[in-house]
Amino acid sequence: MLYTYPCIQKFTQLVELKDYRPETKQAYVKLVCRLAGHFECDPATVSEEQLRLYFLHLRLERGLKPNTLKHAKSGLKCFFLECVKVAGWTVFQEFRIAKPKVLPVVLSREEVQRVLNAVHEPRFATCLRLIYHCGLRISEALALEVSYIHGRQSPPYLDIRDGKGGKDREVPIAPAMVEALRHWWRTHRHPRFLFPTPVQPWTNATHPMRQESLREAFRWARAASGIHPAATPHTLRHSYATHMLEEGVALPHLAKYLGHESLESTIIYTHLTDLGQARTQAALAKLYLPPKS
Repeated sequence: MLYTYPCIQKFTQLVELKDYRPETKQAYVKLVCRLAGHFECDPATVSEEQLRLYFLHLRLERGLKPNTLKHAKSGLKCFFLECVKVAGWTVFQEFRIAKPKVLPVVLSREEVQRVLNAVHEPRFATCLRLIYHCGLRISEALALEVSYIHGRQSPPYLDIRDGKGGKDREVPIAPAMVEALRHWWRTHRHPRFLFPTPVQPWTNATHPMRQESLREAFRWARAASGIHPAATPHTLRHSYATHMLEEGVALPHLAKYLGHESLESTIIYTHLTDLGQARTQAALAKLYLPPKS
């Protein structure tokens, strides 16, 4: 439920000034509205002690996961520090959220092939293949525009614009994948979007197709192929990273392709490749110098 307190209207304007994604802006305003609903008052009047109790409520009673708690903390911190302009509060330093140490699901190459072969609608099949082939986030793949594909360059690459954190990057792509994208584009010939909303005619689309449509197509393919039940389209990105490491791509290069700010986010994939230990043993065997007899 949305509330009409002046502070919420002011906060809505504040987040619009920021370079946040549209969904982040909406989520931040909803967080403040939920806080107002919880205490049944103007959220600007919530005290530090009340907010401390609210964070405990989210963690202990609602059992929110770390990533969700982190998002709630960020949104409410923005509201109280930048909109309400409270001073001297320590609750945001006190509310610590441990980073989850859960390894992501990764599919084998055979499993990736199986699930992608189970996707029969061309728009979904092409997009999911691209996500795996280039290690893209689902939002990045759907936001691709025709002009972002540099297929005639040597080597060819994609421009990923306004990725996570608002950052741009270049991602290598194989010529065969470029040709597959061209083949798909010829079915709709939209002047801007690579994956437009399916309308008639396609060229009238004003937005890319919805993320949920692609997720639903993947869920059907996952069930039909019998792969890991926790796999999602994002699993294809994890699988790309692991398989690229197995092929010998250097960690700094992979971090750049994935759009990671630091190697720490990329290093996790070294724990997911079966070839890592085998290569380590092979390298150690070469390094071993037996004592002279």
